[in-house]
Amino acid sequence: MSSPSSQPVSPLRKRITKFSYPYVAKLHGMPRLTLPGITLVLALAGVLAPVPVAVPALVVLALLLAWLGFLSWPVVGTGARFIRIFSILIILLFAVSRVASG
Repeated sequence: MSSPSSQPVSPLRKRITKFSYPYVAKLHGMPRLTLPGITLVLALAGVLAPVPVAVPALVVLALLLAWLGFLSWPVVGTGARFIRIFSILIILLFAVSRVASG
């Protein structure tokens, strides 16, 4: 079994990783609870706010989790990958249900 670092890296992954580096570095330099705080605020807005605010908050949350999941994909196991994909799908399904319920 080969390690994640021995896998070939696609040009897309290289570009996204290079583009993301300054933002990840900035997040890393912020207080430890910044990212969980952003996640919590977006989730609460998605649940409690009116639909015109809730749906964009949920979409931004899903995009944030997808971006972080993409960056960490090579170094996490299958279980963590499943949970990340599942959580993004649940968030997007909830956004759709918020739109459908008006």
